[in-house]
Amino acid sequence: MNLNAVIQAEQKLLLPTYDRQKVLFTRGRGVYLWDSKGKRYLDFVSGIGVNALGYAHPAIQKVLKDQAGKLIHTSNLFYHPFQSELAKRLTNISGLDRAFFCNSGTEAWEGALKLARAYAREHNSNGHKAKWRLLALENSFHGRTFGALATTGQEKYRHPFAPLVPGVNFVAFNDLADLKRQFDGSVCAICLETIQGEGGINPLSREFLQLARELTEKSGALLLLDEIQCGLGRTGKYFAYQHYGIKPDIVTVAKPLAAGLPLGALLTTDRVATGMHPGLHGTTFGGGPLACAVAIEFLKQLDKLRGHVTKLGAYFLDELQEVKANRSSIKEVRGMGLMLAIDLDSADTAKSIVSQLLAKGILINRTHDTVLRFLPPYIAEKKHVDEVIRALDSALAEDKINHEGQPSSSLKAGKGTRRKAAAA
Repeated sequence: MNLNAVIQAEQKLLLPTYDRQKVLFTRGRGVYLWDSKGKRYLDFVSGIGVNALGYAHPAIQKVLKDQAGKLIHTSNLFYHPFQSELAKRLTNISGLDRAFFCNSGTEAWEGALKLARAYAREHNSNGHKAKWRLLALENSFHGRTFGALATTGQEKYRHPFAPLVPGVNFVAFNDLADLKRQFDGSVCAICLETIQGEGGINPLSREFLQLARELTEKSGALLLLDEIQCGLGRTGKYFAYQHYGIKPDIVTVAKPLAAGLPLGALLTTDRVATGMHPGLHGTTFGGGPLACAVAIEFLKQLDKLRGHVTKLGAYFLDELQEVKANRSSIKEVRGMGLMLAIDLDSADTAKSIVSQLLAKGILINRTHDTVLRFLPPYIAEKKHVDEVIRALDSALAEDKINHEGQPSSSLKAGKGTRRKAAAA
């Protein structure tokens, strides 16, 4: 089936929920994808952070093949060998005590919200006063189910489905005074992304996250961290909160956990876990033997890659800063590890750059209108970063010509490119 046939079939048969790029991918290996015409693409989207080990990783392929031939699904009415082993690995690296497995990030976040409310109900120290309010952040994104949308601080996602789950108030991003003003004894949880992903790659300030931790500890409220995009090695540490010197009460993860298979997890403490009892929450597919077996192998591979992510992320960030120094259309470079972004001066420019790089065989994506987001696989190398930097700088120069009608001088490329030129 060719691209046009697939497009026509989807337009007839699927809900119109996606504005897809007109590319039909058929296979992948390493950091590359190939389309139906045989064109190769360097992937710096990695399935929106899912394919952290790239494509056709041999260790993942082996586990998939072996486990698929034994047992794929049993339901959570019975035991299988992999949930407890995966939970042990996740609790060891997170500093938390218990896990719940589900199918996706938004399901993990729904479970976190339910657990926060359930815990508050059982451990309410305010007597007759309700302790049920949730404080979330403006510009946040937690998923597309009703609870996740209720804590998502972007009106474009919320408005079509209102009214949403009640009891949620939004705090201005990194605003200490606003957090203090809105927090009181009725709050059962503060809900944060350690680094906002869909909102444009915005890390929390150390002061803001530490204040959130202090307020919740004093009042008995919980600190919920959404690390669905920024967790599991994306910043060079197992979890982004480990850069801040704090530990949450609940953290949610998903995206790369099962190397492309649907799997999410909620991690929490023994204390908070007392809020949950059999029958209060559950899942049919979550934590099945195939996904858990693959996730165990992913974590084994992650142990070998965290140092590489840190080094490559620092190199990539430095290269992006070099491009910014020469391109006035870049307002800001931000992020950690291999979760990086540039914020451009217009949505049209951002859209144009994504299209230009796609034509050159490089995949990046645009989020929050003006932000170009880079989420390369952890196995990417400096040569791949250099290729993206060259293409990005060239596209920005071309966009300047198109908008201003005048030639743009040849600008400095990043250090990686300059080193290659010097060696030649």
